[in-house]
Amino acid sequence: MRKPISKTTRKQKLVSEVDEIKLLNSWIESQKPDCGSNPMSLPPIPSKAPIGRVDSESFSRYAGATRFRELPISKKTKDALRRSKYTDMTDIQRACLPHALCGRDILGAAKTGSGKTLAFVIPLLENLYKERWNPEDGVGSIIISPTRELASQTFDVLKAVGRHHNFSAGLLIGGRKDVETEKERVTELNILVCTPGRLLQHMDETPNFECSQLQLPKRRQTFLFSATQTKSVQDLARLSLKDPEYLSVHEKATRATPNRLKQTAMIVPLDKKLDMLWSFIKAHLNSRILVFLSTRKQVKFVYEAFKKLRPGLPLKCLHGKMKQEGRMGTYSQFHEKATVLFSTDVASRGPDFQPGSRLGCSGGLSRRYAAKIPIESIKANNKRLQSVSGLLSSLLVKYPDTLPGLAKRAFITYLKSIQNHKDKEVFDVMQLPVDEFSASMGLPMTPKIRFSNHKMKSKKPLELSPIVETDSSDMRMHWRTPKEELDIGDLEEEEVERKILCQQLGF
Repeated sequence: MRKPISKTTRKQKLVSEVDEIKLLNSWIESQKPDCGSNPMSLPPIPSKAPIGRVDSESFSRYAGATRFRELPISKKTKDALRRSKYTDMTDIQRACLPHALCGRDILGAAKTGSGKTLAFVIPLLENLYKERWNPEDGVGSIIISPTRELASQTFDVLKAVGRHHNFSAGLLIGGRKDVETEKERVTELNILVCTPGRLLQHMDETPNFECSQLQLPKRRQTFLFSATQTKSVQDLARLSLKDPEYLSVHEKATRATPNRLKQTAMIVPLDKKLDMLWSFIKAHLNSRILVFLSTRKQVKFVYEAFKKLRPGLPLKCLHGKMKQEGRMGTYSQFHEKATVLFSTDVASRGPDFQPGSRLGCSGGLSRRYAAKIPIESIKANNKRLQSVSGLLSSLLVKYPDTLPGLAKRAFITYLKSIQNHKDKEVFDVMQLPVDEFSASMGLPMTPKIRFSNHKMKSKKPLELSPIVETDSSDMRMHWRTPKEELDIGDLEEEEVERKILCQQLGF
């Protein structure tokens, strides 16, 4: 049993922390890098160079540091980094941390898996430490992640690196079951790791929940990190960051993906995709396989159908409409053993799945190469191809109350996703073999679908007409039949929530 800390010891500890903070502030101020510079261009600090203060008037340089111990950060953070086996910095950390530690906004871009999380978690902890933040001060920092899985990963890193600090932190990522408990405690947290939707919910529903200490949005330090710099990211940066340091450490790299990641692609006719997927799974029964599909309805149909066909290894599914407990359970189980995970793009935004294989990538190969994503083109071995369409037809007859409806919705939502794609040069819905595609899913007849002024031939009528519903904060488009409403947009709720949150925060 630990002995209680005496008042004298507590006072000595407080004095030592105050002295450390003064030293760190002086060190940072005297050696901060020039605005617009990339610290990676500086020569590494000699291994025998003194760390911290050299004499009463000078400090060792930290821009150009390659190891965490060379940075002007607190002993608590350094000890936690060492305990977590973080010693050498990655490129994005070397580029960003010297700027971030001296209070500048950061717009960072680096490959997936390159260490972006530590590049913002470390300065976050250091800012609160130097401000002498304590549990009674309320919210001091918010980390917003696009998905629940990525937020959970970030929270794990935060707990590891912040283990010696005295900050309270919480993971707010959705699920109706825990929201009432969260409302009671969220005002006591110093650091929030959250998805946009959950943060919005607390902003709207939780009494006394406020973030005035953050001084949003007029004055703050903001970090925006992404694996890609798309127009939407650039627009958000322009609205939310103040004179940011733009650091793209892999901008001149020959490839935008990790060097050890091997990617191959196979061009498969639309009506043969399920056959190829089934054959691939049967040939890799000891692997973890992550399959991306375009829409939530496709995920549901392929998962339910393949599960009934029992390919020989566990099957899981993941999409934005699942309950929180199910999503996190699926996420953790996929790491543990050979599994096939069918998912929408909710699983493509950052989570560290380390999949054995990725299927379902869309887009022309030439565009992938232009985006610095090297892909080896391979051909199918038709001798090993197993047809699954006949099995699917039998399943639709065997389960008439569920599978035919799932198959029809999967068919319709896929075609609508192609129609809604911006790249019409590659994604031309009018060129698709819809009858063959419908048959490959086991459907006895092709649903009739009308696109704008075009009409696709079919044997069974299914008229769809757009109905636009609006309110003050959102606009959604649905396609309805006389008996049911088909949600064909399949835009993840989190994407909508991000846009609303940006508006409410003044971005």
